[in-house]
Amino acid sequence: MPPTHLTLPEVETLARTAHAPQTDKAGRPYTEHLQAVAHGVATRGGDPDQIAAAWLHDALEDDALTEEWLTQAPLTARTKAIVLALTKHPGEPPEDYAARILATPGALLVKQSDLAHNANPARLAALDTPTRTRLTAKYAHMRNLLGLPDEPTTEEAM
Repeated sequence: MPPTHLTLPEVETLARTAHAPQTDKAGRPYTEHLQAVAHGVATRGGDPDQIAAAWLHDALEDDALTEEWLTQAPLTARTKAIVLALTKHPGEPPEDYAARILATPGALLVKQSDLAHNANPARLAALDTPTRTRLTAKYAHMRNLLGLPDEPTTEEAM
């Protein structure tokens, strides 16, 4: 009998619970970002593995879940690979991070949605000028490394 994997609603509930106490740089509930990224992946034609990874894309990096949990989780190998590809390592050069994303099937679409929401002008407007300037340059650099369009899309509202 094939293994039973978590459904997308179960992954969403898990991610919302794991990230519940966290807020973004503007003080908004972090789960709003996860929802926007998952929605962005779905509207870009992403499949269930990519949508699940969108819900979990920051879970390890933000210490909401552990890598041990991910290894044992009832998720597809592809979802796990995408989450691992999207998890930045301390001190990792952006070029290495981008190369790992590009080398992992399905990860680029999730990162594209993540960047689109992070770089949303309405979302950035809530930040102080130095932070907004720094993040705008950081996101543009990552889009360039990944070969994505220079301008982020604005369909993902706050």
